[in-house]
Amino acid sequence: MKKNDFGVVIMAAGKGTRLKSKRPKVLHEIGGQALLLHVIAAAKTIVPAEKIDCVVGHEADRVMAAISNTGVGFVLQAEQRGTGQAIQMVKAWFALEDKAAPKNLMVLSGDVPLIRTETLKALMMLHVREHAKMTILTAVPEDATGYGRVIRSEGAAVAGIVEQKDLTPEQRGVREINSGIYCFDTKALFAKIDLLSDENEGGEFYLTDVAGLLVADGERVVAMAAESADEVLGANTIAEMMHLDAAMRKATAKRLMAQGVTIFRPETCVIDAQVKVGTDTVIEPYVQLLGATKIGEDCRVRSYSVVQNSMLANGVLVRNGCVLDEAKVGVGAMLGPYAHLRPGSEIGEGAHVGNFVETKKTRMGRGSKANHLSYLGDAEIGEGVNIGAGAITCNYDGVHKHATKIGDGVFVGSDSTLVAPLTIGEGAYIAAGSCITENVPEGALALGRSRQTTKPGWVSARKANKAKS
Repeated sequence: MKKNDFGVVIMAAGKGTRLKSKRPKVLHEIGGQALLLHVIAAAKTIVPAEKIDCVVGHEADRVMAAISNTGVGFVLQAEQRGTGQAIQMVKAWFALEDKAAPKNLMVLSGDVPLIRTETLKALMMLHVREHAKMTILTAVPEDATGYGRVIRSEGAAVAGIVEQKDLTPEQRGVREINSGIYCFDTKALFAKIDLLSDENEGGEFYLTDVAGLLVADGERVVAMAAESADEVLGANTIAEMMHLDAAMRKATAKRLMAQGVTIFRPETCVIDAQVKVGTDTVIEPYVQLLGATKIGEDCRVRSYSVVQNSMLANGVLVRNGCVLDEAKVGVGAMLGPYAHLRPGSEIGEGAHVGNFVETKKTRMGRGSKANHLSYLGDAEIGEGVNIGAGAITCNYDGVHKHATKIGDGVFVGSDSTLVAPLTIGEGAYIAAGSCITENVPEGALALGRSRQTTKPGWVSARKANKAKS
């Protein structure tokens, strides 16, 4: 079997009216990304992106924009009149583009996100081995009500697909359902696709009818059952979608634990499918790991922390309640509790970002510390710097953002205000409570506060005056 013998068409034109949502069905998310993106990712493991085409229709521009960076092609189904009509559009598109169609065509559903690479490969292999004109992926759910049934004749061979309402009394006991995922001999498919009829209750052209047309001509149609019904089931309601989301997240946690990651109470954690975690890292209950987050080995992420699209090196400790978004954290760094690392934060090796410290577009050097109640925005902080409690960089003048540069070994006293643009030289000291508006040279002490005035006996004199009045 050669990959070049196959192309993939993904059905993504439907509206999904039962979701009661303004969003296109295939753009609803489970496991941290759109349903359609999961299906495209699975398809790209069996064929290159240039051999994948998505049939789009409802809010086509929105769907295409959401997946534009995947490298797949698009076929427009302006009127959504069934899966058969979608393939008619594909056939016409190949002709219009004067593009050679692949020998075989796999048809996937854009709302079936749990489909596995192993299943798709097995379906392709069966299709080739059986010299079939059509190969149907099936499933055997606990309750087959509402689904079309696959009626087998002998072994893998299929006699036809029968919709629920058309089942005979003998066929009602059949639990094997049609998943809507197929492999076709493209030439045979295109020969039959224009023979479909829309004389049915829905007034649509159904791709399933191709099976009957092929069998009637004596062509070979076969079926293969997926290992799990969840793998091939779509979602027609938000509740059903959340069932798929739970299944995907459970599988993700199981995969990470098999790779040596400890996840306490995995059922309480929200871990997106793209997340990668190194061995011997510990994830505590009620943690969220989102997007393309990558966590190294021997880390610990404590409860109630949210890490999104961030990179943590080995040995990082994230204490309770931290929020990280598009941040990078170096080896052995310690965060929190309740630290907030906003986009553009880069925390160096062995650095500490502590209680209620917020960083934004800030680089903190190796071994530097900001342990309490600080805001550090648009800052370049060197190595071995100490930022005292309550110190802040004033980076915004109401119109523009400005940078603060702090050299190695600087000591910034508590409750200091650093008004950018500002440069503090290596080894300098900033006295506690200072408002610094001018550059500070290396090794200097900078003070920017009023001289203290002390009035002995002032309290007793005040009380005496109040008593007289």
